Amino acid sequence: MHPSPAFRWEDRVALQDFAHAIGFGVLFAQTPEGPRVAHVPFVVTQENNFAIHLARSNALARHLDGATALLVVTGPDGYVSPDHYGIPDQVPTWNYVAAEFEGQMARLDQAGLLAQIDALSAQEEARLAPKRPWTRAKTNPGVIDKLLAGIWGFELQVTQWRGTAKLSQNKGEDVRLRTADALEAEGKAALAQLMRTLPV
Repeated sequence: MHPSPAFRWEDRVALQDFAHAIGFGVLFAQTPEGPRVAHVPFVVTQENNFAIHLARSNALARHLDGATALLVVTGPDGYVSPDHYGIPDQVPTWNYVAAEFEGQMARLDQAGLLAQIDALSAQEEARLAPKRPWTRAKTNPGVIDKLLAGIWGFELQVTQWRGTAKLSQNKGEDVRLRTADALEAEGKAALAQLMRTLPV
């Protein structure tokens, strides 16, 4: 994460809310074969941890139980040209929002895995409203049994939260807003909105 205090984001509730809104991240862990990564959808649990599932054949899956892992969730990002600032003697940079969640991985039992699948489906189906939600009740039980035979579920028990919201806070408000306008004109509306509101 960026070391500058100007961009440090430490509000745990906001970090969890940000991660929930994205719903997808990159999970890193060390294995005997070297570092490995998996790209995973997730749900935030009642304990403010993260529940995921992976194919058993995933190179990371067989090493996760008990391992220390890092889940990285990223939001809008974009290149910032020095010309955007409208002031002299600036250099290029990149604005972005990201959160890191570090902790221990614990394998879920079959009931926990099924609960993770149901929670993930419910979370993502809710984003498609007013579409009527899909549930596994619409599927032949044999299909679900086959799915469960090929995946493992895990919970990341978070011990460290780290966030960066690099949104030109180190510039004056007029410069930051002018830069946000330039980025929106380039098609980066979500990043521009965050720069205008500084919600993190």
